[in-house]
Amino acid sequence: QVQLVESGGGLVQAGGSLRLSCVVSGITIGIRTMGWYRQAPGKQRELVAVITSGGTRNYADSVKGRFTISKDNAKNTVYLEMNSLKPEDTAVYSCAADRSGFNLTPSDYWGQGTQVTVSS
Repeated sequence: QVQLVESGGGLVQAGGSLRLSCVVSGITIGIRTMGWYRQAPGKQRELVAVITSGGTRNYADSVKGRFTISKDNAKNTVYLEMNSLKPEDTAVYSCAADRSGFNLTPSDYWGQGTQVTVSS
C-alpha cells in the first residue's frame, strides 16, 4: 500500500528553522509531482510548495524565499526546509503525491501530517 510518513515538526521560536521529512513507500517519488500542504485550525488547506518530476518548483507567496522543497529519489523522501519561521506558519504540514509528474496540485496520496508551531 501507499504510505507517506512525515516527521520533523515541533515547536520553534520565530526566526528559527525546521526541516520536515516525508518518507514514501508504495510509489516512486521520482516519477511524480510531490508537495507540501499546511492547514491551520479553522483554515482551508494551503499548498505551500511543490516539485514536479522534472524539478520545477513552485511556492506559495507567503513562503517564497523562506521555504525550500527538495527530494532524495534514492531514499524516496521529500523534504521541506523552513527558515525564518513566523507564527503565521503554525499549522499541520502534510506531504502529498500526485499520480503524474506534471500536475502542480498533488492530491492523490496523503500523509498523516506533522504539527509545526512557531512561537513569537
